[in-house]
Amino acid sequence: MKKVSFAEFGGPDVLQLIDAEDPHAGPGQIRIAVRAAGVNPVDWRLREGQVLGAHPIELPAGVGLDAAGVVDEVGEGVEGVEVGDRVFGEGTSTYAEFAVLSVWARMPEGLTFEEAAGYPSVVETALRIIREVGVRPGQTLLVSGASGGVGSAVLQIARDRGITAIGTAGAANQDYLRSQGALATTYGEGWVERVRQLGHVDAALDLAGSGVIRELVELTGDPQKVVSIADLGAPELGVRFSGVAGSMPEALAEAVRLISRGKLHIPVEKSYTLAEAAAAHIDSQAGHTRGRRVLVI
Repeated sequence: MKKVSFAEFGGPDVLQLIDAEDPHAGPGQIRIAVRAAGVNPVDWRLREGQVLGAHPIELPAGVGLDAAGVVDEVGEGVEGVEVGDRVFGEGTSTYAEFAVLSVWARMPEGLTFEEAAGYPSVVETALRIIREVGVRPGQTLLVSGASGGVGSAVLQIARDRGITAIGTAGAANQDYLRSQGALATTYGEGWVERVRQLGHVDAALDLAGSGVIRELVELTGDPQKVVSIADLGAPELGVRFSGVAGSMPEALAEAVRLISRGKLHIPVEKSYTLAEAAAAHIDSQAGHTRGRRVLVI
């Protein structure tokens, strides 16, 4: 099978499309014929060799955590899923024609593989950081860098829970943020005052790592009310860096619930082939994403 791999840490150019042996489902796992794989910032952070609280990576390594596809092998002890089922979930080395998943759920009706592949890690991250920052219904949450996949999920989950969200993004994404239920403003000079004009901020999330931690602490008045998933220097200012995943089964169940109720939709901004994985990483690192980026196999 074809698979994206890297033999050394570095930039996008270390990614190679190689021929590899097919993986097989172990106990409690399934294998899928991958139809689409999600492109997440964690993918290129791990490719660069960043330490994110995860287990050390052994090289050469595959790439990708999220995927959607068709079950074609069921491991020992697995019940409730059969060969031919359409599923999405989390596994390892999902930038490939076949991948083993350790957590999965049936795809909601009407969802394409391309759309489904963009949800697992994004929804898990959104649920985790909303919980960690301690924002409650009736309060206001500031989301810095809100137009990407995690931001889109945070805004829609906040709306569903009765939390007011203020989102910052580039000028081109202001209407998009409003369509997700947020009060919107641009980043750049004067952004702190623009946020203040929109309302009091009870908690804040840094999703872009654009050097705004001090300002987020200033707006909330408490570093304990700020969480970052993108700035490794956040702890130096007393702010929590959230880099270790929580419950993926819970996240997939919540994703299915919200999608089925029409409460969650994250658009796919751009699709890539396996051979274009490096380009997908370059675009992901550049930011300014509206929704998700995925690989289509």
